[in-house]
Amino acid sequence: MAEFPIVSESPLLTFPDAVASPPGSPDEGLPWHYGDPLGEQRAAITSVAVVDRSNRFVIAIPGDERLSWLHTISSQHVQALPDGTSAENLSLDLNGRIEHHFVQTDLDGVTWIDTEHDRGPDLLGFLAKMVFWAKAEPRDGNELAVLTLLGPDAGSAPVLAALGLEALPTEAYAAVALPGGGFVRRMPWPTEHSYDLLVPREKLAETFTALTAAGARAAGIWAFEALRVADARPRVGLDTDDRTIPHEARWIGSPAEAGAVHLDKGCYRGQETVARVHNLGKPPRHLVLLHLDGSADGRPEPGEAITAGGRSVGRLGTVVDHYELGPIALALVKRNIAPDTSLVVGPCAAAIDPDSVPADDTVQAGRLAVDRLRGR
Repeated sequence: MAEFPIVSESPLLTFPDAVASPPGSPDEGLPWHYGDPLGEQRAAITSVAVVDRSNRFVIAIPGDERLSWLHTISSQHVQALPDGTSAENLSLDLNGRIEHHFVQTDLDGVTWIDTEHDRGPDLLGFLAKMVFWAKAEPRDGNELAVLTLLGPDAGSAPVLAALGLEALPTEAYAAVALPGGGFVRRMPWPTEHSYDLLVPREKLAETFTALTAAGARAAGIWAFEALRVADARPRVGLDTDDRTIPHEARWIGSPAEAGAVHLDKGCYRGQETVARVHNLGKPPRHLVLLHLDGSADGRPEPGEAITAGGRSVGRLGTVVDHYELGPIALALVKRNIAPDTSLVVGPCAAAIDPDSVPADDTVQAGRLAVDRLRGR
């Protein structure tokens, strides 16, 4: 099992019924649930819930050239990102393998980035080293902390009043400033109604209290993770390994496509691998949703090998219990494994959700050109 550094305990662990995340989990230090984990998930789908994600590492980047500079060293097209909008982005190594996934929001002359807590310091260090002469000043931005509102009632009058807003952003990745500092942005996942709140860290408990008083259900990180897994959204370091490339993790696409890798932009580190796979090849693995046998004695651990007929065919990622689907997981499996293949991981039998298998029948433009040259 992967090991994750312990982060400072959230002040919300002192709230009534808060149960801490399991020791050694990637979200140790956050509330895991508040006594009814499956009910909390249901509220996030049917009404409104608020989740503490304050372990996200936040980076602030002021400077007149922040966007053009980020554009040259990351995978997304962000050179002309309008004020009050966001995008998902990746930092790749020279071989096109994923090192960092982050969400960036540009607002009032500052780009705010939030990423995994255990990878944030490395990302900040990389950005600082890559500035050279650009007018950009990456710094620790952890004066802001992340909460997430989920559910169709997130825009109700009491919740809006608690936030001091007249309305929430209506377009995916749009962001507006909060009166007390920070901002709210709309996300296209893990549900249809998802909003990240980046609030002053010293106001984290105050904001959470105001939202729950306004009718939002207090939900633990378990709820967010279950919905994320059901939506097949990977998490770097948990659902990926040091060989994972963007095509395997479903991160290809512009912001309009809820992707993190734009296929029509200039050079960046790792671009050769992205272009080669897109134009000529297929990724060796793809991300799928697994259904696990709930009657098994125990649950498998992230990072365990997935086998078929005793042969390793993949790697297990996040494992979580969903309020409707039961025990589910994300997994990177070999592309040639048929969806109806009987799988085993740890103590559990497992089955691929066929609806989660990416379409793989498109012939790439580069492959068509090669075939024409060869007279095929």
